[in-house]
Amino acid sequence: MIAILKYNAGNAVSVENAVQRLGYQTVITDDFALLKTAAKVIIPGVGAAAPAMNYLKEKGLDDIIKSLTQPVLGICLGMQLLCDWSEESDTQTLGIFKNKVLKFPPKDLVPHTGWNNFISVKGSLFENVQPQDNCYFVHSYYAELSEETTAVTDYILPFSAALQKDNFYGTQFHPEKSAGPGLQILKNFLQL
Repeated sequence: MIAILKYNAGNAVSVENAVQRLGYQTVITDDFALLKTAAKVIIPGVGAAAPAMNYLKEKGLDDIIKSLTQPVLGICLGMQLLCDWSEESDTQTLGIFKNKVLKFPPKDLVPHTGWNNFISVKGSLFENVQPQDNCYFVHSYYAELSEETTAVTDYILPFSAALQKDNFYGTQFHPEKSAGPGLQILKNFLQL
């Protein structure tokens, strides 16, 4: 069973549909027992950091997420919540990745919305994915580059398009909305 975290953010149903298309059973849940026993956990995300973190803390999900030992994938806001801190409302996040999440410099081109390729990719999420493959992004905040960066995209400046540390993975882009390359990345995660 693949658990998709239910919390104060959107996009869970889109993620569920993509995972089910790949042949996996899913449950959208905030139940501690289901999260602990799921084969994989996905933290989807469309929303804002502060209300999402408030919900996680109120429900005790912040500690549950940090204690998970199976593969965990944070998508967009889900990845940003796995980082150390977000400039969005000066929000302390989960601290799994040591990256800071910063707002893109003020330009007419923010938010970053649309298809972009990668400067570089590495790691198990990107098996059979090439740097020139395009994925779908929609965000105004980005995770800095770090030793945990596994994919880099350039939009105004280079940023972490994906992160990985131990059993935790994150994508700033939305694999569930990224056609063939995105489904390959989801499939790679589900087969870990």
